[in-house]
Amino acid sequence: MSVPLAVPPAVWDNPGPLRQLRLLLSRIGTMCLVELQKLRRDRSELVTRAIQPALWLLIFGETFTRIRAIPTGNIPYLDFLAPGILAQSALFIAIFYGIQIIWERDAGVLAKLLVTPTPRAALVTGKAFAAGLRALVQAVMVLILAAILGVGLTANPLKLIAMAIALVLGSAFFCCLSIVIAGLVLSRERLMGIGQAITMPLFFASNALYPIEVMPGWLRVINHINPLSYEVEVLRGLLIGTPARYGLSFGVLIGALVLAVSVASALLGRLAR
Repeated sequence: MSVPLAVPPAVWDNPGPLRQLRLLLSRIGTMCLVELQKLRRDRSELVTRAIQPALWLLIFGETFTRIRAIPTGNIPYLDFLAPGILAQSALFIAIFYGIQIIWERDAGVLAKLLVTPTPRAALVTGKAFAAGLRALVQAVMVLILAAILGVGLTANPLKLIAMAIALVLGSAFFCCLSIVIAGLVLSRERLMGIGQAITMPLFFASNALYPIEVMPGWLRVINHINPLSYEVEVLRGLLIGTPARYGLSFGVLIGALVLAVSVASALLGRLAR
C-alpha cells in the first residue's frame, strides 16, 4: 500500500519576516487607497476645511504683523505663523477621524474588516496615513495662499519632501489619538465633544502662534510634551529656515505615532463589540 505524500504547508502559514513586512505594507497601502477614494467623491470637504486656516493667515497673521505684538526677531510674523497654521489645519482634519471609525462600526464595516486576515495595526496605520495624505492635499492650498501673501517659503525640493513627511507623521499621530478616544468613549457625540475640547488647547499650548520664549513657565512645560510643538518646529525650520532640532522632533513624532498605533490597535476590538 502506497503511503500518501505529505502536503507541504502553505507558504502563508509561516511566512518569513520579509514576506510579513511586504504583506503588512500592501494592506496598509490598500487601506490608504480606500480612504483616498472617499476623498475623490467629496472634494468639497477640503475646500471648506481650508477656510479656517485661510482666515488665520489673512486676519490674524496680517493684523499681528502690522502691530508687531509678538516678538519674532527678524522674521515677519506672517512668515512665523504660516508653518503653525499648516500644522493646525492638519490637526483639525485628523483629530475627528475617530468619528469615521464609529460610523464604520455602526454600518457593520468595521466588524467585517476585523474578521479578515489584515492585522489591526495595518487597519489603524492605513487610516492614519490616509489622514496624513488628506492633510497633505490641504497643505498645498495653505502653502499657495501663504506664498500669495508674500511668506518667504523655501523652494528646496528636499526640504519640501521632509516637510511633507513631518506633516503626514503629525497628522497620523492625531488620527490615531482620535481612534483611541473613539475606542474609549464609543460614541460620536462624546468624541466630538472631547475633540473640540482638546483641539484648541493643543494648538494654543504649542509654539504655533508665538515663540517659546514668551510663554509662561507652566505653558512651556506643556509645550515640551505636546507633539504638535515638535511638528511645528520641523515645519518652521524646513519652510522658513529657523533653527530646529530635526533629530529630536522627528524622533518624537515617530515614537508618538508608534505608541498611538499600538494603543489604537488594542482598542479597535473594543470599539467593534
